[in-house]
Amino acid sequence: MTIFSKIVAGEIPAYKVAENDEFLAFLDIFPLTEGHLLVIPKKEVDYLFDLDDDTYTGLQLFAKKVAIGLKEAVPCPRVGVAVMGLDVPHAHIHLIPMNDMSSINFSLPKQKFTPEQFNATAEKIRQAIG
Repeated sequence: MTIFSKIVAGEIPAYKVAENDEFLAFLDIFPLTEGHLLVIPKKEVDYLFDLDDDTYTGLQLFAKKVAIGLKEAVPCPRVGVAVMGLDVPHAHIHLIPMNDMSSINFSLPKQKFTPEQFNATAEKIRQAIG
């Protein structure tokens, strides 16, 4: 069971911003920028492109809705999308507020936020998503 499956099962807490029966979006606890999100299918599948077509397209549409709210909550010119998939063997999409190209550079040091800051950011995003 991956760490993401444990989050889905409620065994590990997360700063959730959106959820339905099939998908979940939550703050990355090692973010590149404020508002850096992970969007996952609740079904554990290792590789994004191994998802069945319905789950894949559903995940993309869910991520789009989340990205629109993210851009409103954390103002930025663009929300970047990245699929890395090497750290956790559970399909996931990174949504990253971008102010410039370096905002999505995974080799940069990760940002550090307090639990209060994470909670405040998550709440702003939840409100913007509706």
